Amino acid sequence: MLLALLFNALLLLALLTLAPDPVIRLPDLRNPVTFEMAPAPKAEKAQSKAKKSEKKKSEKKKQEKPAQRQVQPVVRPNRPVVKPVEQPPSPLPFLVMDSQQLASADIGKMAKKGAADGATGPGNSAAVAGPGEGPGGVQLFDAEWYRRPNHAELAGYLPVNAPASGWGLVACKTVDHYHVENCQALGESPQGSGFAKAVRLAAWQFLVLPPRVNGKVMVGSWVRIRIDYTRSVAGADDAGR
Repeated sequence: MLLALLFNALLLLALLTLAPDPVIRLPDLRNPVTFEMAPAPKAEKAQSKAKKSEKKKSEKKKQEKPAQRQVQPVVRPNRPVVKPVEQPPSPLPFLVMDSQQLASADIGKMAKKGAADGATGPGNSAAVAGPGEGPGGVQLFDAEWYRRPNHAELAGYLPVNAPASGWGLVACKTVDHYHVENCQALGESPQGSGFAKAVRLAAWQFLVLPPRVNGKVMVGSWVRIRIDYTRSVAGADDAGR
């Protein structure tokens, strides 16, 4: 028992002698040192610009808000739709004629003139062209004017470099109301003058009596129309005869 107690006492003494001395830390009474990093000049400018832009945006928003409140929608009344008045088409084409043209269109006077020119009489047309001369071999009658065309109706279709004089010959089919259609050029003088084409283009205005055979009016027959052109002084009434 004594040896055991002696051993434990020696062990405790050894532990006490080998243990390190306790470290006593005293408080640091020095003031702490702090550092502040100054921003770069570019960063300062960017920050100032951003602040200015934000201020401007906020000011604009403040100014726009009252303006939007003052605007009120304007309600406009619906306008009635006005439909254009439809005018019925004219049943027949017409030409405006003065007193001289009306006098020249007198059928009685024209009949007398036709007899004086060698007409065969009221029963037949003045002359007949033989078969085969018209388009497709149809028979052509010499045209008798219901109303002669005037200068204004003919001059607009003459070529610019037309000769001083000449003639154009066309064949046309007679239709109702003294008009003609389907006109085709037959000849002209001088050749290549363009007079036949001018007559053909102006023929829609022509008023021609339909041919007569044994007193019967032959509407739909073909007639031969010749226009003679002569250069006249400015202001003359007719461009051809």
